[in-house]
Amino acid sequence: MDPAVLREDMVDGLERALGERLDERVDVAMRTVPRHEFVDDHPYANRNTTENGSRVLAPSTVARLLSALDPTDGDNVLVVGAGVGYTAAVAAELVGDANVQAIDISRRIVIYARQRLAETGYDGVLVDCRDGARGYPEYAPFDRILLEAAAIRPPRALVDQLAPDGKLVLPMGGPQQTLVAVEPGPEAAGPDGVTERYGPAQFAPMLVEGEQPDGLARNRTVREDREYDESGWRARTGWEQDWVDWDEHL
Repeated sequence: MDPAVLREDMVDGLERALGERLDERVDVAMRTVPRHEFVDDHPYANRNTTENGSRVLAPSTVARLLSALDPTDGDNVLVVGAGVGYTAAVAAELVGDANVQAIDISRRIVIYARQRLAETGYDGVLVDCRDGARGYPEYAPFDRILLEAAAIRPPRALVDQLAPDGKLVLPMGGPQQTLVAVEPGPEAAGPDGVTERYGPAQFAPMLVEGEQPDGLARNRTVREDREYDESGWRARTGWEQDWVDWDEHL
């Protein structure tokens, strides 16, 4: 079936899934971005899925995040959690691809997102491997920052990298989470600078350096166990094949 028709059907169904009208600009952007170029498994189904080892948010969740972010044309936007690159592509439709930066803690995911964005014409989006909690200070200040992972409180570095009238959107809390908007400065209302709440959310927790699946584990035993498991049970190399002459150690 024509992907354009599937895309139209997907967006038409989002209002029913969310129970409210979509932001008009988000609606148009999601009708434009070819999601099947980023997601191979049922790309136009409204459900979470996994691609290249990365969790891919359901289209209704992406619509909800970007509606809360409310970027305008020309805004400098940072997406924390590049994933497959789909959210960054929709953001690029809203503000221009040269105004979107995306970061991810996993180098493998970064490479994947770069390839998909380049293949679909969004090669102006900059994707880099960074610890999301530290943001991207080289390109700050940001008018909008979107964090696609849960945090107990807004990461200080991300708040500090907001423009004076900027906005950070993130799922906050754990295990019960709420999608919130955070603004900098003394005029922000509520604890942690929260200015708006958009209802319950359920996201995976934010990873820090050492927790990414393709990085080295902090615990040496965990790392060695994982390396041993990946070698396969038939592997005939390693410490278990070395004869130990205990007489030499007594």
